[in-house]
Amino acid sequence: MKTPWKAAATLAAALLLVLPGGVAARAASTPYTKTPVAGSLRSYPVSAVYVAGVSSGGYMATQLQVAYSARIRGAAIFAAGPYYCAQNNVSQALYGCGDNLYPTHVATLESYTRTWASYGWVDGTGNLAGQPVYVYHGGNDGTVKKSVTDDLVRYYQDFGASVRYDSGSAAGHSWVTPYGTVGCTATASPFLADCGTDPQGAFLGKLLGSVAAPNTGPLGGTLIRFGQDTFATNGWANGLSMDANGFAYVPSTCAAGTTCRLLVALHGCAQGYAKVGTAFVDRANLNQYADTNRLIVLYPQAVASGVNPNGCWDWWGYLGATNYPIKGGAQVETIMNMVRRLDG
Repeated sequence: MKTPWKAAATLAAALLLVLPGGVAARAASTPYTKTPVAGSLRSYPVSAVYVAGVSSGGYMATQLQVAYSARIRGAAIFAAGPYYCAQNNVSQALYGCGDNLYPTHVATLESYTRTWASYGWVDGTGNLAGQPVYVYHGGNDGTVKKSVTDDLVRYYQDFGASVRYDSGSAAGHSWVTPYGTVGCTATASPFLADCGTDPQGAFLGKLLGSVAAPNTGPLGGTLIRFGQDTFATNGWANGLSMDANGFAYVPSTCAAGTTCRLLVALHGCAQGYAKVGTAFVDRANLNQYADTNRLIVLYPQAVASGVNPNGCWDWWGYLGATNYPIKGGAQVETIMNMVRRLDG
């Protein structure tokens, strides 16, 4: 299938980091899904915060970690490239951070990071030293070339992060999960691929230090559907190309007051609720691990808009602000407001 990265360099194509595919069906139910319950986010005893994401969600995950490295203690990135790769430029996003026809200049991106840290626009880069990072790239990913993800690995390593790089899979451009609904090599909606492996166990083991086996029976926690307007920097999530509602999975042990960790999980383009329902929330293989590892999972939701027709996260400045990858960036701060509520 021809991906949008190969399409003409129109705005709609450039906005992708991206996931091609057409209208997706709602995810079929499984024995392990939870029906969302309307509610609100509240505070829990949280000992550490981590972030994970795929594609545009992978870029947003890196933005969150770099901007708030004193608070976010590790990251898992699928199918994405280095921090500030797009440099507020659609053409660079399209041709540098996908096909890698334009060089990403990792040293330049690192220089920006250090300079912004000196201004206080992002946390000190010393926080990244020793932080656990898991990076995944599939061999059939034609949307983000391996050389781009190699640059992500180099970026983290140059700041001293402890990186595990999983690049041996045949996966397409997708979040790989045992609950995937497309074949391993496919790049197709809902971009949840089954490669017969469990990357979530691998990356949670990396981030948390150790990981208990997932719950393979009925989930014991609560999937909360909450309003995102409360956390939006402008009071209106849709105005930030974010959905009216987000989701959070809270295991029963966490709800009862046990100290837990928090994972922010960021979907890719065309993978949010408005496009594929709760497919990512249900099938990312995170709630299963959450139940047995005292882990709350936050699922913020992006949505399509005039400037963002594919429901991507803002990793190239589509909202028109140059501060999108740093503290004060509209989506960065909106997500961090959710983290602050959950983290007390």
